[in-house]
Amino acid sequence: MSEVGHHTVPVDAPRLDQYLAGLLSGQSRNRVQRLIADGHVRVNDGAARAGLRLRKGDRLSWELPPTTPSRLQAEAMDLRVLYEDDDLVVIDKPAGLVVHPGPGHATGTLVHGLLARGAGWSTIGGAERPGIVHRLDRDTSGLIVVARNDATHRALTRQLQQRLMTRRYRAIAVGEVADPAARIEAPIGRDVKHRQRMVVVAGGRQAITEFVRLGVAGGHSLLQVSLTTGRTHQIRVHLAFIKHPVLGDPVYGHRSPLIGRPALHAETLTLRHPRTGKSMTWQAAPPEDFELAWNSLSVRTMR
Repeated sequence: MSEVGHHTVPVDAPRLDQYLAGLLSGQSRNRVQRLIADGHVRVNDGAARAGLRLRKGDRLSWELPPTTPSRLQAEAMDLRVLYEDDDLVVIDKPAGLVVHPGPGHATGTLVHGLLARGAGWSTIGGAERPGIVHRLDRDTSGLIVVARNDATHRALTRQLQQRLMTRRYRAIAVGEVADPAARIEAPIGRDVKHRQRMVVVAGGRQAITEFVRLGVAGGHSLLQVSLTTGRTHQIRVHLAFIKHPVLGDPVYGHRSPLIGRPALHAETLTLRHPRTGKSMTWQAAPPEDFELAWNSLSVRTMR
């Protein structure tokens, strides 16, 4: 059965999709945008669009259709599971593994591997994204948490929205970064000419990245990067914005003979367990290709 809701906007808001995602706990902004596009959301009894500016007194109504049973087939995978209980699973994702199905990736994703571990994943993300609370780019390695049930999914989503979940990455950046530590605050939006790219643009979504320089070698820098927000390609876009793109990034920088992907790894994840309230932290060392690239640069420096 569909879930129906009504709401009167108490104050002006810049965007319908952003406002509704905050109102509907556990619904991602992408999910809300799909609901709007499919006609499941109305404003003042009329058709709506994601970027509509809301005014005080506007009347919202929505219908959340029941989740369509997944038609995805389970695929056995040798996943590196760091933690698992009845509520959540933490996985050290290898580079090259797509998180969920999408254009060009109908099979062989992390989701297919999760299904092979049995039933019982959150349904909030839709039939194609069971369990998926957040994502990593295909070529980014490292830690990702997935939800076993909808209550956990909602709780983890709130932690992301309230910036209570800590995610730290390790990156190799091209060039010697001058500042030992810095904060990049620059809005990110989709490139209107190249839809697969994101860019820093006025009017984009707020994006905040902080980094600490861990070392310099061979004309490159080793960085520990923290996300305050979680925009698509955020670290890659922000580092390119300050003229220090991620090593090996073919989209925002250049390919490199040192590593066959962007040198970016999600190394630390901290969250509060939704059921116990306990703060939990996991760490995953960068994979071999990352370490070989940095060691190669270090050897160059010593020559």
